[in-house]
Amino acid sequence: MPELPDLQVFSQNLTKVLEGCTLLKIVVIQAKKLNVSADELSKALNGAKLKDVIREGKTLQFRFDNNSTLGIHLMLHGQLKWFELENPHKFTILEMHFENGKGLALTDFQKAATPTLNPGKSNIPDALDEEVNLKFWKEKFAKSRKPVKAILTDQKIVRGIGNAYADEIFYHAKISPFSAANKIPDKAIKMFNTSLKKVLEHAEKEIHKLQPDIISGEVRDFFSVHLPKEDKTAKGETIRQKDLASRKTYFTDMQEVYN
Repeated sequence: MPELPDLQVFSQNLTKVLEGCTLLKIVVIQAKKLNVSADELSKALNGAKLKDVIREGKTLQFRFDNNSTLGIHLMLHGQLKWFELENPHKFTILEMHFENGKGLALTDFQKAATPTLNPGKSNIPDALDEEVNLKFWKEKFAKSRKPVKAILTDQKIVRGIGNAYADEIFYHAKISPFSAANKIPDKAIKMFNTSLKKVLEHAEKEIHKLQPDIISGEVRDFFSVHLPKEDKTAKGETIRQKDLASRKTYFTDMQEVYN
């Protein structure tokens, strides 16, 4: 599943190509996950000019000049794919036809990717919001004995961080993802807060460098510990794997456990 840095780059690349372009028509193939009828979606968006595409949590939001927004959650296997004039892509959920000859298809063989017209504003902070700071994490960790990774990946606490990047952040912070959140000392929380920003910023730069035009998929070539096919980190540490809340978690013995 694409995570925060992936979606950041997707949004920038989509804006680069489509900014200022008029949406000639939107065609809904699979309406099951849509929050309005296909006709309502068409009436809201057809003829509108795209202002930009932004990331909100784990969603992409296509913002138009008529104050309408199309939100897209790619879920686990959703993809955005370019096409010219005719859409050749299988498993299409919807397709957008723009005036510059560009077409954009949302596909998902599981039919789980979710388009939403005018998604509501979330009151849950995004991982890159200014309010998600050292004070924020101290307060959140102090309230729970849950494994700290469960706090970071809980989208009802903070939006945007998924399984893979959680592992990378805790590795960088030298904290075990299995640590009890309320047992982590202030010094370690400070390191965690710094690591979160650094890992996400570094990832975005690496994705731009490795696949500058990407709008779908995942780039993981620069990861340090969430490496399912590797036995050791670049530093020679043994990579261990254990399930946490039914998710595979990758870590090393160098990460301190607080319990």
